[in-house]
This record gives sequence, C-alpha cells and structure tokens, in this order.
Amino acid sequence: MPRWRPAGSPFGRLRASRRGLGSSVAGSRPYRPGDSLASIDWKSSARLSSVRAEPEFLVREHFADEAPRVVMVADHRPSMSLYPGPWLSKPDALGAIWRIVSSTALSELGLVGYLDAGEPTWVPPSGGLRVAEVGRHVAEAPYRGGSLDDAFVHLEGIRRSLPAGSFVFVCSDYLVQPDPAWWTRAVAHRWDVVPVIVQDPLWEQSFPRVDGLVVPFADPQSGRVRHVRLRRGEAEERRQANEARLDALRTELRQLGLEPIVIGSATEPDVLQALTDWGETRLAVRRGEW
Repeated sequence: MPRWRPAGSPFGRLRASRRGLGSSVAGSRPYRPGDSLASIDWKSSARLSSVRAEPEFLVREHFADEAPRVVMVADHRPSMSLYPGPWLSKPDALGAIWRIVSSTALSELGLVGYLDAGEPTWVPPSGGLRVAEVGRHVAEAPYRGGSLDDAFVHLEGIRRSLPAGSFVFVCSDYLVQPDPAWWTRAVAHRWDVVPVIVQDPLWEQSFPRVDGLVVPFADPQSGRVRHVRLRRGEAEERRQANEARLDALRTELRQLGLEPIVIGSATEPDVLQALTDWGETRLAVRRGEW
C-alpha cells in the first residue's frame, strides 16, 4: 500500500502519477490526430456533441500501471546476530522479512532489491532473478560492522535506481540509531521509508525478573561472556529503560511521518501478521477510518 503513487517501470499493478497505459481512468481531453480510436469515450463525446451541435470527440486518459520498487536494507552490526536458542533469532527474522516482502512485491509485478548495510552489498531492484541468492546472503553473511548511516550514504549514491514511490524497508534493532536527518532526506526523495524494528521482546523491548540469578551476558562485538548477578532494583531499572527506549524510538519516527513496524518473532506467520497490520493501518488511514 504505497504512500504516494509510484513512478517506476511499467507495467505493474500500482497506479502511478503519470499518464500512460493502465486500467485507472485519470480524466478526459479533446481528441488529437494520432490518438487511438479505441481510447475515444463515445458516450461523453456524444453528450458534448449534442450540447455544441457539432462533432466533438473526447479521449480517455489513464494512470499508468507501474511496477513498485521494493528495497530491503538489512543492518549487519554484531548485535543483529543475536539471539540463538529460545529467544528471537534476528537473522531468522531478517530472512522471514525478505521472503515475505520480496514475494509480495513480485506478486504485484514489482522489482525487488537488497542492501546489506555492513559491507555494503547492493543488489539493484530486479524482477526476482536474485531473490534466492539474497536469501542465502541474509542467512549466511557475517555480522561484523557497518551502520545505518553507511546504508543511507549508499542509498544517496544510487538515487537513480530508486524513483519516487520506492519502498525502502530499513530493518534493524535500532540499538544504535542513525542520524535523524537521514529520515528527512529519504522522505524528501519521496521514498516510502518503513523502519522495521527487530528486537527481542524479553531482553530488548523489556527485561525479565532475573534478580538473584547468575546470568551469562555476551558482548556481541567480541563474543566475550561475563556472568552477572543483578539486584531486583537493577533488573527493574533495565526493564524501564528498555521500554522507554522503544517508546521514544516509535514516537520519534512517527513525529517524522514514518510508520514503524515492530518485529518480536522470527516465525513467518508472526512476521506476516506484523506486515499485514501495517498495510491494513495504511488502508484505514486512507479511507478515513483511523
């Protein structure tokens, strides 16, 4: 569900802002020599001719049916390699997001692209020839550095590949946030930027009651493990800080006119539900129901 009409490559299923071949009527204009006879609106022409008492022909104009361009930006900082075991696996969540977003775009005859913010690895939007390759990269690529600021710098350099209306899903845990100015620049390019917040619901969106327990904590950068015992007040303080951080992030993004999606599960049904809820909210806003 686009925020603006796209201006991509024909011939997809989204209505564009320009006139061209499509199924949605944009308006009418007087017939000009060379226009196809099939485009003449005969009923409107007859009514106009009867009013003016002379032959007049009107031609229907259509909005072009454009192919949406959809790009997924994946943060590959070390913290995005968490968590193994029973918690949220962020790499698995990124894989589920890619599969759902790419398959949805391709079903609308769109073009899908991918940017690994770590190296960076750029796969230009295409008709799906490299979808499986990107899926393998998401599953196997190391998480060793880079930042979302680096990703936005790269996107600035390839603006010609991302016309107005392009979807850009920026996937990160946002434990290190990009410069807010990048969001403003992206919106100025009329990209449909969607921040996707991938955080473990237990350890990052909140914090468990682990007071009195010895818990191993690992540094994602070095892998070094330390065993820590927290007091009740310390665990509660961490819970409040994590919840406040997420609330502040969502508030800041919404104030910029963005619509963040929070992913707390790596299972495809849960990821699909979160993305569907985002789309349904856009529909409701457009219809004036929200």
